[in-house]
Amino acid sequence: MMPEIILPPERDLSISPTSSRSVTETVNGSHKFVIQGYSLAKGMGIGKHIASDTFTVGGYQWAVYFYPDGKNPEDNSTYVSVFIALASEGTDVRALFELTLVDQSGKGKHKVHSHFDRSLESGPYTLKYRGSMGYKRFFRRAALETSDYLKDDCLKINCTVGVVVSVMDCPRLHSIQVPESDMGLHFGMLLEKQESSDVIFDVAGEKIHAHKLVLAARSPIFRTMFFDGPDEVLSEIVIKDLEPKVFKAMLHFIYKDTLDEDDVPVGSGSPGVSVSDTLAAKLLAAADKYGLGRLRLMCESYLCKDISVNSVASTLALADRFHAMELKAACLRFAAENLSGPIC
Repeated sequence: MMPEIILPPERDLSISPTSSRSVTETVNGSHKFVIQGYSLAKGMGIGKHIASDTFTVGGYQWAVYFYPDGKNPEDNSTYVSVFIALASEGTDVRALFELTLVDQSGKGKHKVHSHFDRSLESGPYTLKYRGSMGYKRFFRRAALETSDYLKDDCLKINCTVGVVVSVMDCPRLHSIQVPESDMGLHFGMLLEKQESSDVIFDVAGEKIHAHKLVLAARSPIFRTMFFDGPDEVLSEIVIKDLEPKVFKAMLHFIYKDTLDEDDVPVGSGSPGVSVSDTLAAKLLAAADKYGLGRLRLMCESYLCKDISVNSVASTLALADRFHAMELKAACLRFAAENLSGPIC
């Protein structure tokens, strides 16, 4: 008699289906480009441009090019041209853009050229290094010069770039959003409310309260003054070489690690104001005195944006005096590119 063979039950070898989703979208960023002295830029030549500072969108560097005499020789300077150029080397970049000529009358009738709201037949632009996208015939020059877009010889152009990226969408079951650091806010409140302050600064007769530990943690000069020097207890200190506004701005930085943009405007202010009289220059001197390296660089950045033929010599002297090496290098580069004679 043959033994009975019992077979194991059949196993289900089928595999559950998997899924994925690719999402193609744009990473957007904007830049405001102010062109001051439009009438002086005219006549620089067809195909020659004024460039904005570079800005970053989607991990790439970009710049706005404004051609006051146009880019196309066939138009014979009838139109101004505006382009957005890729300033990063490396791989090709796909992007969309929007250019807005700002109506400075307050009526809000801006001139907008946008590729975000309409589909392109061939899709987004593909740019290589120094490739550009824009308009050769952005605006008829004669009409521009009698319009509300030009005010006090100044044009304002807003630019938005959208870099095309494709990502795999794999949503997690749970996610927790972590807010941005608010440490500066809390330390700023400590300064504003003067809670547990243990030192007073007399600045031109104005009493300013602060905290020794905070100052010492940020400045090696304050650390030596309060903890590494003589054993005498310093509870009130007279500051003779800084104005109250400058000292308060420095404390604002020490506690918050930022500067108030309204207090330190880009540019030296009204015509005729010496570079050394600006708040940025005075803060540079304070940063040098108290060993605040990051504050020094921030001031250098502000002052660098206002270097001109008229100010480069005084800015260079300021940079040399207060050990602002980045600003000094920027002044020397500017002088080499724009001045034929020696700086005096």
